[in-house]
Parts: sequence; structure tokens; C-alpha cells
Amino acid sequence: MNQRLQQFINAEGLTQSQFADKIGVAKASVSHILAGRNKPGFDFIESLSRQFPNLNLEWLIGGKGRMYKITGLETAPDLSQAPDIIPETTLEDDVPLTDHPRIVKVVVFYDNGTFQELV
Repeated sequence: MNQRLQQFINAEGLTQSQFADKIGVAKASVSHILAGRNKPGFDFIESLSRQFPNLNLEWLIGGKGRMYKITGLETAPDLSQAPDIIPETTLEDDVPLTDHPRIVKVVVFYDNGTFQELV
């Protein structure tokens, strides 16, 4: 678990000291957990989950799944049924095609648990 915790701290762009301050624990506690000398207690995990609600605790504790929870998307969408992308106007008469849905946001999920929103 200590390696996954270090991976999470790095992914958040925090130092060990910043991480400890953010979750309200002693810097030495974080250092000891990362070094493998101690295991985190319930209070540590609880504070961690409160400060980082998108962290997947199953991943952190047991190594299962991805680092971050994927909210609002339980399974990957079936893109085979997605409508074709339709331009806003036709080439023939430049009449807006308001009857067709338009893409307003695309979210890309990476295999390391991070994501990027494309606008």
C-alpha cells in the first residue's frame, strides 16, 4: 500500500509535507507509512477519503481497480450506437441543423486513473 500511496501523492502533485498538512496528520506519520514501518490506521484512511473523495480506496488498500473513482460513468459507453457527427450547417444551403444533437464535452479516461476534459 505504501507504494500506491506514494503514487497517489505524486499524482496529486503534492510533497509528503503538503499531503500530511492537507489530511491533518503528522508529517512523521506519512513518512513512516511510505517507508513501510507503519500501516495507516482508520483515522488516517478516513481523513484521506474526506480530503480526496475521488480516490478509490479499494485501489489504495488492496490494489484493485483504478486510482480514481469514475463518477457518472459506471461502464464504458457503447460507441457503436453513437450518432454520426453532423456539421452545424449543410453544405448546400447553410441552414442550421438544430434537430441533431451536438457534442458539448468529451472526457478522456487514462489507464492510470486520471482523466482529461476536452471542451
